[in-house]
Amino acid sequence: MQENGIRINKYLSEAGVCSRREADRQVELGNVSIDGKTAETGARVLEGQTVCYCGKPISKEQEMILLAFHKPVGIVCTAEKREKNNVIDYLKYPKRIYPVGRLDKDSEGLLLMTNNGEIVNKIMRAGNRHEKEYLVTVNKPVTDSFIRGMAGGVPLVELGTQTRKCKVEKTGKRQFRIILTQGLNRQIRRMCEYFGYRVEKLVRVRIMNIELGDLPVGTYRDVTPEEYQKLQELIQDSYNDPRTRIIAEGKKEHGKQSERNRSERYKKKN
Repeated sequence: MQENGIRINKYLSEAGVCSRREADRQVELGNVSIDGKTAETGARVLEGQTVCYCGKPISKEQEMILLAFHKPVGIVCTAEKREKNNVIDYLKYPKRIYPVGRLDKDSEGLLLMTNNGEIVNKIMRAGNRHEKEYLVTVNKPVTDSFIRGMAGGVPLVELGTQTRKCKVEKTGKRQFRIILTQGLNRQIRRMCEYFGYRVEKLVRVRIMNIELGDLPVGTYRDVTPEEYQKLQELIQDSYNDPRTRIIAEGKKEHGKQSERNRSERYKKKN
């Protein structure tokens, strides 16, 4: 543990309790304590302190867990026990884990489950632009103009944004493959609706380098050491916090500008 401790939301995340965002919410609800005192947002956990969640002591999980799960239609990507179809109860995994991002209730396919909050943030943060691939079946023939429109960026008025340009290819009369680098709410369904199409089946088949393959619906497997090593390589330059990316990119641009200025001064002198 760091000399001055770590933030409570990071501690809860690394302990496999929940994501950092959810940890902040649980702290605000008063469900977290440090050495018997109700924790406050931004509190830090020092070496030797006891952290309790909903009255039960927790500790940082030493074992790294990362599962590839073929989520069925109807299962909800939440750890919220009040949701009867929550993914945690469905899996009944013996250790505390939670989903990496979401896959909507009406969709199926690859969902990563982990106890590592750092991986969650680095994989799912849209600013890191990591690929997620889907196979989609719609209610009518896929046309070339539809493919071009989907790939070129689609305005989603209800979300007040436009989707990023993406890779789309036709794979059947009413099927197509799409690779996204963002994860807006029900994004593919909204994109299709914009062009008058309705999604009949949506399957996520890949997250970065990890593929669904022939994993049966409703089952899971451990991510292999080779997959995990490659994943680590892909996320090594990713950011947990969008502010970190902004600062880093600002410094990078400042460095480029300084280099251009030095070059211009050199040319003038010579």
